Amino acid sequence: MEHSKWLATVASIWIQCSCGASYTFGIYSAALKSSQGYDQSTLDTISVFKDIGANIGVLAGLLYSAVTSSSRFGSGLWPVYLAGAVQYFAGYFLMWLSVTGVIDRPHVWLMCLFMFMAAHAQTFFNTTNVVVAVRNFPDYGGTSVGIMKGFLGLSGAILIQIYHMLFDGNPTTFLLVLAVFPTLVSLALMSFVHANPSNTSNDKPHLNRFSLIALIIAAYLMIIIIFQNVVTFPSWAHILTTTILVIMTLSPLQVALTAQRSEQRSPSLVMAPLITTLEDQNEVEMNPLQAMGTFNFWLLFLAMICVLGSGLATINNITQIGESLDYSTVEINTMVSLWSIWNFLGRFGGGYVSDLFLHRYGGGRPLFISLTQLAMVAGYLIIGLSGNLYIGSVIVGVCYGSQWSLMPTITSEIFGVKHMGTIFNIITAANPIGSYIFSVQVIGKIYDKEAQERGGLCHGLHCFMLSYFIFAVVCAFGVLFSFVLFLRTRRFYASILQRRLKHLQG
Repeated sequence: MEHSKWLATVASIWIQCSCGASYTFGIYSAALKSSQGYDQSTLDTISVFKDIGANIGVLAGLLYSAVTSSSRFGSGLWPVYLAGAVQYFAGYFLMWLSVTGVIDRPHVWLMCLFMFMAAHAQTFFNTTNVVVAVRNFPDYGGTSVGIMKGFLGLSGAILIQIYHMLFDGNPTTFLLVLAVFPTLVSLALMSFVHANPSNTSNDKPHLNRFSLIALIIAAYLMIIIIFQNVVTFPSWAHILTTTILVIMTLSPLQVALTAQRSEQRSPSLVMAPLITTLEDQNEVEMNPLQAMGTFNFWLLFLAMICVLGSGLATINNITQIGESLDYSTVEINTMVSLWSIWNFLGRFGGGYVSDLFLHRYGGGRPLFISLTQLAMVAGYLIIGLSGNLYIGSVIVGVCYGSQWSLMPTITSEIFGVKHMGTIFNIITAANPIGSYIFSVQVIGKIYDKEAQERGGLCHGLHCFMLSYFIFAVVCAFGVLFSFVLFLRTRRFYASILQRRLKHLQG
């Protein structure tokens, strides 16, 4: 089974499940703050470096391209995983040493470097897993990327459940676990991950089984999270629910083994990919500079600034928004916890549904960016006009998550797969850029102005109404950018349907 694309998929899924520690910042942030004597502003600065590190993956993309272009490493991708593992361990281990007092209290900017390094490691794992998924399943890039991004979105919730079972009330030890556990998982599994494209007629049913497992895990986590925010779990309940969760996370191996045996018993018809890139039609694979010189790149980048920036600003401020609207602590904590589930549904659904429409109707994938941004406009208006965070956070969470499967897949199709890792990571920089603009320059300044006029605190719908009107207008511009991209690429996507019909007739 060496170099099996199915075992590569399972290995990638397990790495994705373990490497989302940047989503667990809320678990250990209080310990970091108290042990180092930080005020809230300083802690927020460290959190910003976490967001920057997790979203600036250009180096990961460049390293992936260098490794795959060189014969020195054979078909292995271990240098990329190794680079990520070293950063992951070093970042969290140095934070743990600082919090426990083993080393002298570091300067704030040095702690920012530790946090950046730990979060930046995630991009090396994520880039490799996503690009390999696209290469191994060229006709179902949306579905395979959705699976990878979906499990990454669930990883924070999975790690938090492990924390509750083993280290509840001891976030310092959890920091050490974050240094060791994801590092060991990636080092143990990296030799199984290879790009081994073999487009067969049986790929889709097995990918659907991976998708079903992801949905079941998400539903299970949602139920656990709701109960944990409503009632106090005894230790035996944490052990039981987390053990079941771990077993469910291991279940993709059975799907891979079944798929492998099925292909060995009755080899399926190997087909030429239906989806060739837009550049393949001109026999060109764009490098990052060439891609950045195209109008399509900037349309996609601007659309991502609009949707990712406003979406991240919403989750970063949802607690403050809830407090100003007099939601209870339990309600706010539940909405924050469930964000990862809505985010997962978007990541998974964006890829799966866009693949479905692409194969059946030749629908261009950029259209789904337009549709999800249009839905976000509605979500922002719901929050701004009625203050309904229940409905608004679900809409925004799902639509925000969908961009994380749509954007990398579109990047591979428009600019080619060879430098996909670098190009989509450049576009991902729209996330922290947009977050700074909308969190600091829009929500932060408008809220501070409203609060200043009312003695330092702001309560009521007016606190964030103007901010969300601005978000709605910004997302409307995002709809425009992505729809222009859809119009410019619709002939390319329509040709996929024509090739599919030819395959069926042949």
